[in-house]
Amino acid sequence: MTEGMTRSLQDLVEHVNRYPEQAFIFVREGLSYTAEKVHGEETEAHRRLHQFLTLHEMDWNDIISKYHTGQLPEGVVRAIEAAGGCEKLNRHIGGGELCWGLREFALRRWGMLARLVLESWNIKTTADFGRIVFGFIDFDMMQKQPEDKTEDFEEVYTFEEAFDETFRPGRPESDPDGPDE
Repeated sequence: MTEGMTRSLQDLVEHVNRYPEQAFIFVREGLSYTAEKVHGEETEAHRRLHQFLTLHEMDWNDIISKYHTGQLPEGVVRAIEAAGGCEKLNRHIGGGELCWGLREFALRRWGMLARLVLESWNIKTTADFGRIVFGFIDFDMMQKQPEDKTEDFEEVYTFEEAFDETFRPGRPESDPDGPDE
């Protein structure tokens, strides 16, 4: 693929060559679900700022630095303030946190069939979620923080404990959002 060409989701699916398109769509929607759950609803200001970042090939750290040094256009400064200030800009979700969010998202969507659906897409471990996320990152369809790595997705939970144990008769109620503490 030549530089400057737009890569499609189908190109990504073919490049990773391990999961169907539905798996990528699920992870992308699950990321939005998890980010909203953790950070609240994305505002119009966040969307405008994200467009600014993309247009200027910047990341959240760049925009925060330029904000503090007064190097941003007034409209961008107003958008940052409307978003709640610099501390509310980055809506990052770590690998482990995303895995738990995807578990909840799958259970809400498919209930007892969640594991079956995911495994039909060849998603059998949390590391598979990481491969999909890093496929998006490799294709510049998602961004990562410098500290993010594929290992963040490894062995977060087993699918048996995360999906099957949830529905075992006689199992005490637990929080579907994460591990019992």
